[in-house]
Amino acid sequence: MDRTIRTTEDVLHLLDTLFPPRADRWTANAGSWWDGFYADRSKPVPFFAAAPDENLVSYLDRGLVAPGRALDLGCGPGRNAVYLASLGFEVDAVDLSPAAIAWARERAGETPGEVRFLCGDAFHLADTELRAGYDLIYDSGCFHHLPPHRRISYLALLQRHLAPGGRFGLVCFADGAVGSELSDEELYRQGRLDGGLAYSADSLRRIFRDLTELELRRMHDEPPGSARFGEPFLWAALFGRES
Repeated sequence: MDRTIRTTEDVLHLLDTLFPPRADRWTANAGSWWDGFYADRSKPVPFFAAAPDENLVSYLDRGLVAPGRALDLGCGPGRNAVYLASLGFEVDAVDLSPAAIAWARERAGETPGEVRFLCGDAFHLADTELRAGYDLIYDSGCFHHLPPHRRISYLALLQRHLAPGGRFGLVCFADGAVGSELSDEELYRQGRLDGGLAYSADSLRRIFRDLTELELRRMHDEPPGSARFGEPFLWAALFGRES
């Protein structure tokens, strides 16, 4: 007999194990799955293109976000991290996949600006590698792969690392379009995440209610070959932290 639960983190790790390994897209163990996903760079995956999110470009164009220190969560092949660095941001970019980080480093070497790439689980890197006081924390496609209990870790990361007056940008699956719409409870009963969770606008407002909503809309559709990435099945949200 072994009694191991003592802290909140112990509980979160226990809840991680309630999902079978095949459902894991968020822990360090998922790196190999993502490596397989990124292995064939020629696949017709829209976000493989070296194009930043259309909403991120819009935030900069409208002055809703200004250059400073940025953290890109789940950076993938680095399209948004490289774009931010080219505009003068000091960028840290995190991903679970060594293959994604290698691809992102190649892209970063071909454009102006510098990015510090970190391979690993952002929740663990938060204690050792991530810096305090990011002016922008940006997530395009990471949040919807988290199980419900890891929202606690996610909010703690924002609380610890987003600077006063900073901005938090999020792109995630939209309800009625793509992703699982099972209740949080049912996800644990069935032991699956179905490739990612869908969120409603109201659920995002509830989850991030400690921040100020600046914009919440569906992503604009961008045509093939566009210099920007955009898919209408995604939410594009921008929140601010009070100074």
